Amino acid sequence: MARVNNKKDSKKIGKFDFKDKKVLITIITVVLIAVLLIGLCFLKSKEDNAKSGFSIVGTDSKIEVTGLKIETASVSLEVEGEAQLNIVVEPLEATDKSLSFVSTDGNVALVDASGKIKGIDPGNCQIKVTSNSNNSIVGEVAVEVKAKAPAIVNSGGLTYINGMLVVNKSYALPASYNPGASSEAMNSFYAMQSAAANEGISLFIVSGFRSYNTQASLYNGYVASYGQAAADTFSARPGHSEHQSGLAFDINAADSSFAGTPEAVWLANNSYKFGFIIRYPQGKESITGYMYEPWHIRYIGVGNASAVYSSGLTLEEYWGVDSSYK
Repeated sequence: MARVNNKKDSKKIGKFDFKDKKVLITIITVVLIAVLLIGLCFLKSKEDNAKSGFSIVGTDSKIEVTGLKIETASVSLEVEGEAQLNIVVEPLEATDKSLSFVSTDGNVALVDASGKIKGIDPGNCQIKVTSNSNNSIVGEVAVEVKAKAPAIVNSGGLTYINGMLVVNKSYALPASYNPGASSEAMNSFYAMQSAAANEGISLFIVSGFRSYNTQASLYNGYVASYGQAAADTFSARPGHSEHQSGLAFDINAADSSFAGTPEAVWLANNSYKFGFIIRYPQGKESITGYMYEPWHIRYIGVGNASAVYSSGLTLEEYWGVDSSYK
């Protein structure tokens, strides 16, 4: 067999000629440029999405909550009143802006999931606000709940607050008002008298209903004897006496000798159960306008009396009114 010896072909094996090298370089250059352009486009897209608030699928772009901006540090509202908390989560780009709200005393105020507060009973508490995504971010709002403003009604020269007749130095009764002793108040007194007797306590009325004219005679006599300034501390001017309402009674002895007796102690601790209160308590002279009178009781009904007794307030404080001659 003949042997072929082709030197020209053997030189091409494993080598590229000059033209082949140029093509390869061109291909590599194009590929590198394409990769670079793709990378630049990706980075630009990521930057644009971050600015517009969108996240790129497959990347970790969660933005943590760093703070809470609460519109007000304290809220004041009445019983059954409502107030909405306005809170800004920072930063605005935070991924999870949800919040939790908790009241420190549900007997005073409640708060719902949206941050709306509702007053329940008079008192003070805190509303705690916590970021759901970062529980180290916490805010507080002080809450004060006040008693509802009293409903004041004027009718026929009489003033009522929440259905209770008001009689003091600021609010007078007409001279013509002459109802006599209230039968409801009398029946409640008899029930109280019987309950006290079962415990060995004797209670009786020494002064009940007084007409306008009777009060005028008493008051003028005290003024003549002691002067008006002194008389005003223990006797009402005509038209300003609770006795004219038919709802007030003086028990056992209408003077300081009654103070501290077993009867006075029993009356102070139990009269509210029958709808009465000690109208002019000790230490409240500047509020009621009268000296301490442990013998003077006023009928306002069991529900009202229980509320006033529990509050430790005078009627003036409970109603939110004053007692002073104009």
